[in-house]
Amino acid sequence: MADTNAVRAVLLAGGEGRRMGPLGAGRLKPLVPYGGACRLIDFSLANARASGLGEVLLLSQYEERQLMDDLHRVWNTAPDFRVHFGPYDDAYRRAAHRLPPELPSRTWPLERGTADALIRKSDYVFGGGAEHVLVLHADHVYRFDHGPLIEEHRASGAALTLAYQRIEPRWVHLFGMVEFDAAGHLTAFVEKPEKPTSDLVFAAFCVFDARVLRRHLELLDGTDWQHDISRDVIPSMLAAGEHIRGHEVVGHWEDIGTVERYHRAHLALARTPAPGLPVGRMPWTLAPEVRRERVAEGPGVRDSVVPADLLNDGLVEQSVLFPGVRVGAGARVRRSVVLTGAAIPPDADIDSAVVLEDGTVQQVTEGATA
Repeated sequence: MADTNAVRAVLLAGGEGRRMGPLGAGRLKPLVPYGGACRLIDFSLANARASGLGEVLLLSQYEERQLMDDLHRVWNTAPDFRVHFGPYDDAYRRAAHRLPPELPSRTWPLERGTADALIRKSDYVFGGGAEHVLVLHADHVYRFDHGPLIEEHRASGAALTLAYQRIEPRWVHLFGMVEFDAAGHLTAFVEKPEKPTSDLVFAAFCVFDARVLRRHLELLDGTDWQHDISRDVIPSMLAAGEHIRGHEVVGHWEDIGTVERYHRAHLALARTPAPGLPVGRMPWTLAPEVRRERVAEGPGVRDSVVPADLLNDGLVEQSVLFPGVRVGAGARVRRSVVLTGAAIPPDADIDSAVVLEDGTVQQVTEGATA
């Protein structure tokens, strides 16, 4: 485990769930349930804690109070790790294991992008002797030890070390494409390229030298920019000739941007042979007392991830079910995700769908690439 002193970990979690359709309606994207076990945001927090980081600074803007209340209840209960809420943190610390009755008034404009969030809360990002800034996002599914990444970044003296992964070339156009020279230096970074020339993509987490990051943010602020790390900050640093290196991510990494990708990732969990990220490696933040497992063949269940409290009088195949689900007599659930507490009516035929907590069925178009 790396020495994490002078490393400020920040978590960008400002997204709405509009691209998720009914699954994201009225729900913050970071809190979208995943894998029968947790929410999307829990992966980055669990990784930070497992990497020896004692604190992560939350950078959010949409429905902040709802998100902070949730994270305070779930994550700020242990002595060795907590989520820091910037200007609102003192109020949560005073509330201890309760929730603060009110929060101080906001005194700065809403952020317009990921990089803007770093600027508007720069006192919390760069204060306190931060030498390096680890940037995380709240909608990626992966388990990762950030220790080696931080150690490699420090040892190289790089201005930026970004995580990357090799993926199927057909999906590169959905991500930030990266290229490196033989010495491992970044030579190209193109967000969502029309004609990809590499099969390497930015895995959306990275470590900056704090002084270099702050300098480039100050240069960009006030210009005609998109307020985005991938579209502005990294290209600015690359154009300026900054020392930028890559760190390969080996193993499962999934970007959950749309309901189609959400559905496809869950089908992979249920698939045999064992998936890249089995349910046992997920953060268990939803009903952690309920055991979950992948069942290849059992009474009424085939190739599915199911909870121990499942009430099943039908047939479940190639699906992921959350705790508290009930499947009525004669019902069939195939290639679907069923969220916490949902009830499948008797004789229902659910195929290629996400079933919301209230029983709403959201059909998913198979084979979608967005």
